[in-house]
Amino acid sequence: MEKIPDQLGYLILTEDGAVLESGGELENDERVAIIITDLISLSNSIDPVAFGPEEKFKKISITYDDHWFVICISNKKIYVVKRSIQSSPSESIAVNV
Repeated sequence: MEKIPDQLGYLILTEDGAVLESGGELENDERVAIIITDLISLSNSIDPVAFGPEEKFKKISITYDDHWFVICISNKKIYVVKRSIQSSPSESIAVNV
């Protein structure tokens, strides 16, 4: 995880939110771990009619002015990476939906 470009910190969590590994600004940050697991629970229960019961998210991105979080699940672990946004003032940040 340390090799990810512009990485500010990372968390690797169990499905119930326990911190397995962490580093950088997110080292042992259980507050962020709780927020992430709550967000995942919320996203998995949004609308069972629009999204089938077996359809789960692949990736969640949360973007702020100077950094962003990428969240994904693989092998029953939750991976969270906080990365910095390197943009000049003249660039606009696009949101893909």
